Amino acid sequence: MQKSGRKKSKLAMKFIYIFLSLLAVVYLLPLLWVIYVSLKDDKTLFVSPWAMPEHLMFENYSFAWTAGKLGTATLNSAIVCGVTLLLCLLVGSMAAFAIGRMRWKLSGAMMTYFLTGMMIPVHCILIPVFTRFSKMHLTNSLTGLILPYLTLSLPITIFIMTGFFQSLPNELFESACIDGCSIYRSFTHIALPLSRTGLFVTGLMTFVANWNELLLAMVFISDDSKKTLPVSLSKFVGPYNTNYSQMFAAIVIAIIPTIIVYCMFSNQIVDGLTAGAVKG
Repeated sequence: MQKSGRKKSKLAMKFIYIFLSLLAVVYLLPLLWVIYVSLKDDKTLFVSPWAMPEHLMFENYSFAWTAGKLGTATLNSAIVCGVTLLLCLLVGSMAAFAIGRMRWKLSGAMMTYFLTGMMIPVHCILIPVFTRFSKMHLTNSLTGLILPYLTLSLPITIFIMTGFFQSLPNELFESACIDGCSIYRSFTHIALPLSRTGLFVTGLMTFVANWNELLLAMVFISDDSKKTLPVSLSKFVGPYNTNYSQMFAAIVIAIIPTIIVYCMFSNQIVDGLTAGAVKG
């Protein structure tokens, strides 16, 4: 009986590995195809889109970088996303700690207030926000992008972080309070380290969402020197002509930072799943 059970478990593991391998191919194939197309010219792409290119067109990347001004656009996106990420994690974690761990009458109402932001589409507030920002001279500036990005990112951050803070054992905070730990030290020395899984998850979601955001950046920014990366990618699509090979090269350049960020922090997310475990 034990041998038959072991055989079934091994067979099940083989099927799982095969399924996961096929799933990895499904997810990686579009990315590999984009890189593959970026090394062709338009003529080869239209004649035989799946054939191997005769010559690898690495100059597509240099043209995309210079003609599309991707260097400046990448820097602008990095500034906007970096500042938004830091402010979102700081403000969102503090608000979530106040809602999830502190006892006060309006905590439930504040949670409902923040969750309302998740239900309002950005298209509904685009015109009012643009009008107000125009009067405040915040349009055509990176600050005018950071503020709406922060506002739109806070609800999901507060929602996720509140769940992490509420899952922490009360005994930890009671012991810290008995030892004379203030509410601020409880937040920085107990709540944040044990909830770093939520910080990494919300950080990745915030960074990727704001890095790929196009609508607000296209409406609020008109100066080429202040445009972000998604807006710069739209330059490769013209009304009468589109250079697809160079456009795909620009797309590859645009997605490289998100891949690097995910590869850097994905292991820390997995490690954080057990970091907050309470051992008896």
